[in-house]
Amino acid sequence: MQDSRYTIQNDHLRIAVQAKGAELVSLYNKKEKLEYMWSGDPAFWGKHSPVLFPIIGTLKNDTYYYKDKAYHLARHGFARDMEFTVTEQTTSSIGFSLLSNAGTLQKFPFEFGFDIVYLLQQDRLTVTYRVKNSGNSDMYFSVGGHPAFKVPLVEGTDYDDYYLEFNKTENTGRWPISAEGLIETDAEPFLLNTSKLPLRKELFYRDAIVFKNLRSDTVRLRSSRHHKGIEFHFPGFPYLGIWAAKDAGFVCIEPWCGIADPVNSNQQLTEKEGINCLAPGLVFERSWGVGLEI
Repeated sequence: MQDSRYTIQNDHLRIAVQAKGAELVSLYNKKEKLEYMWSGDPAFWGKHSPVLFPIIGTLKNDTYYYKDKAYHLARHGFARDMEFTVTEQTTSSIGFSLLSNAGTLQKFPFEFGFDIVYLLQQDRLTVTYRVKNSGNSDMYFSVGGHPAFKVPLVEGTDYDDYYLEFNKTENTGRWPISAEGLIETDAEPFLLNTSKLPLRKELFYRDAIVFKNLRSDTVRLRSSRHHKGIEFHFPGFPYLGIWAAKDAGFVCIEPWCGIADPVNSNQQLTEKEGINCLAPGLVFERSWGVGLEI
């Protein structure tokens, strides 16, 4: 059987991406001999960096309505579980593509092309999502990332030695997630005139930390014990999730163009919070990037 994992590299980085879900499974610093991605240990969470499309998070009753018809989608949509096709590969980039088909149209009644491109530039990885409306009517969708970075990064350090640092001072709440995976109607006070979020495993015992419309477009994963870390840049993504499985050794930094349904959702796709509307023939594009701090 052909290996469905593809590798590109330069002098600084080596990445591996699997065709299933076009999922980034390794981000390796060659000079430091340091892996940055979570291992995917199924005892905690068996993924590395799933792609979220055509929804993000959970739908109320896993159902939405479009033109008076009910459709059903599981959490985060179907792209992460589908086989993508490699459409381009150079020494520094690789592109993957997913096209709508009879199966997707049963769950999501829009014709689309979804491309994901991974690009290496020195010690930086840029991930670009391109969604094309291939149909003849407006298309409603969400798209986002879910990369999990290993914490601790360096042997001899602990989870509590790490923190996230935003590039602007934030004064914003955390939007709680209900037991059904829906967004509560009111935020809780969380970041109070600070740019720093110390990492503690208990932060995620109530599911993800969800932010709306942060002032920042960059967050760094850093440690008080050493200088190795990452700089995560997410311009153009109005929502950000921070998550880890219970007591697991990673943190997900999740840039979203879209969000889970609120608890009081009317389940109408065209009225869904954060939904993107794309006219026929047009392309929606967003990119996030990871740079290494040494």
